[in-house]
Amino acid sequence: MESTEIDAPIVAVTVYPDRARVTRRCSPRLTAGEHRLRLAPLPLGLRRDSIRVGGRGAATVLGVDVTTWRQAHSADPQIVGLEQRRRELNDELAEFADADAVEEQRGEFLTRLAERAGGTYARALASGEATPTDVASFTDSVAGQLAESRGRRRGLSRRRTDLAAELAAVERDLNAARGKRTPDRLAAEVTVSVADDGAEVELELTYLVDGAVWQPSYDLRLVDDTMTVTWFGLVSQSTGEDWPECELRLSTARPAATTAVPELSPWYLDRSRPMPVAGAAAAVPVGMPPPAPGGAPAPSAVPRARLQESVAQVEQGVSAATYRPARPAAVPADGSAHRATIAVLELPAQLDHVTVPVRAAEAHLRATVRNTSDHTMLPGPAAVFHGADFVAATGLPMWAPGEEIELGLGVDDRLRVERKLHRRSETRAALGSTRRREVDYRITVANHTPRSATVEVRDQLPVSRDEAVVVRETTLAPVPTERTELGELAWRLSLAPGESGEITVGFRVELAKGVELTGWRE
Repeated sequence: MESTEIDAPIVAVTVYPDRARVTRRCSPRLTAGEHRLRLAPLPLGLRRDSIRVGGRGAATVLGVDVTTWRQAHSADPQIVGLEQRRRELNDELAEFADADAVEEQRGEFLTRLAERAGGTYARALASGEATPTDVASFTDSVAGQLAESRGRRRGLSRRRTDLAAELAAVERDLNAARGKRTPDRLAAEVTVSVADDGAEVELELTYLVDGAVWQPSYDLRLVDDTMTVTWFGLVSQSTGEDWPECELRLSTARPAATTAVPELSPWYLDRSRPMPVAGAAAAVPVGMPPPAPGGAPAPSAVPRARLQESVAQVEQGVSAATYRPARPAAVPADGSAHRATIAVLELPAQLDHVTVPVRAAEAHLRATVRNTSDHTMLPGPAAVFHGADFVAATGLPMWAPGEEIELGLGVDDRLRVERKLHRRSETRAALGSTRRREVDYRITVANHTPRSATVEVRDQLPVSRDEAVVVRETTLAPVPTERTELGELAWRLSLAPGESGEITVGFRVELAKGVELTGWRE
């Protein structure tokens, strides 16, 4: 039975985070009996065990075989055109190289001719056989020809530079479409049995293919107390076949993940056997957000309606969601990213400030945002805006419905923070007694913003790692709202516009006789 090749274009693609499911469809008219239909070309990267055939009509699918379709050259029109252009450019470059070599030889010939003619004309002038006019005419002719030759060489050089740049661009396009450069392709041989003559059968072929991904990215824009989250899906693929404009779906399912339930292993406890410590751990500096955002632009005198963005339709499954963008999209197999808007969400945000003056005397604006939508947003890069100003590039974690996240919005210079050493004393007691070192710090926070501000102030007390070094707190005013066993302290100050708040932190360190203190800092 001979195979009949039929055209089955791509009509739908579902993209997962690490692969894609492609759907092709065709409607051939078949006579009664068995037919072997050949659907090609298919990409080499498809998973052969994932091919499925379905459809509608008075026919029965008897079997599906996957064969390799070997060709001498790639049949993809884009690759054929690029390779043809590359050959043409290489031929043109070779022609210009030959023309340049000819001009170079011409220049060398004229130069040698002028050198030999110099002696000949000198003798002719001495004997009276030539006049100065003859010499000048010859010299002007050689000089003119040399100038024209060098001008032609400059033109050839410029043209060769342009051709080389175009050739490099063609090579980049070929490299981007590397998945389509392999001439060999796969073919699906579908055997069907048709009951009636002239029956119209609709066949649908689906398969999974590697080399396709979609990744989430976000714009987070804070205006007043509302965080607008724009969720994008960036789709790219190098599967070896272009996807035309078709129904594109983005799924959060992860078919590559294991489906086995994790097994428990024994949980052992043992006596700690500490290793010798080489030195004290270095303090890790607190990361600093980007510079403070500028003021928001003045509102327009005549308010205008905001532009609307088309968003995707969502289908919630048991453990994953599938999003269908509002319009079909074509995605070529060149690895470039194509962006589709998945959702635009307006979420409530609570603003406050955080300062760690022991590290830096500055206050950071912070937004605490709750996901009040039904969407589970995947981890991805996010651009954070405060009004119209870009303030940070961050990474958004997995964000489930009802969950809160914190976003840093940069340094707010309108809150002034100061931490000063207010008192320091050190005693050297009598023989056999302990030595003492006592300090008091004062932290002031001034609110120069036009609105009330809640400021979280973080500080710390030192923690002893040796029984010969004792730390005792002397003054903590007001009482911290939070504290940890590692000496970390936190206060929450509510400041009206123009109001200041003050915190006093005092402690004493007692050292046994002969003990030298390390790790101290002012």
